[in-house]
Amino acid sequence: MTLLAEHTCTTTPGRCVVEVYDADAYLGDAGALAAARREVVAGDGYHLYLLSLQPVMAVQVVVRVWDTPPVPPGDAEGHTAVSLESETGILVIGRLDLGPAGEIALPRPGVYEGHAWWQGRRAAADHYGAALRRIAEDSTADVPTGAWDDRPVTERYVLDLAWTREPEPLGEDDL
Repeated sequence: MTLLAEHTCTTTPGRCVVEVYDADAYLGDAGALAAARREVVAGDGYHLYLLSLQPVMAVQVVVRVWDTPPVPPGDAEGHTAVSLESETGILVIGRLDLGPAGEIALPRPGVYEGHAWWQGRRAAADHYGAALRRIAEDSTADVPTGAWDDRPVTERYVLDLAWTREPEPLGEDDL
């Protein structure tokens, strides 16, 4: 297995959600978003939703394109199979209701399949909860920005993908 491309984007989740989608796929999918709330990562083929357990600390999204994706590492907190179609070859990393955080150029347009896995999700949520409790106990606390700075780990979501085929041709209704 050969790594063909790797891109990293660091962003803050919007309402606990980070999206990954093709640059031309503007419409979200409420069903896929609901599935992500149960499964951590879910999608509809054009959008992937990554669900964090906290809304304010930066998370890292890594997109790696392989000739054949590797298996998720043993220390991953969880993983799931994913598929993502990109007609443009450009993926947008977005924050739900906050807009784009970055773009990633894929090696070529098409359908990419593989898996998503994550680390640090639970530790970030625990740190977020502990920081909120500290703020609540200290009535003199200012804006809690500094409360997030001493987090023990970085919450990380990795998409290990491989190109599988050309994108579906556009139909008349898509034009």
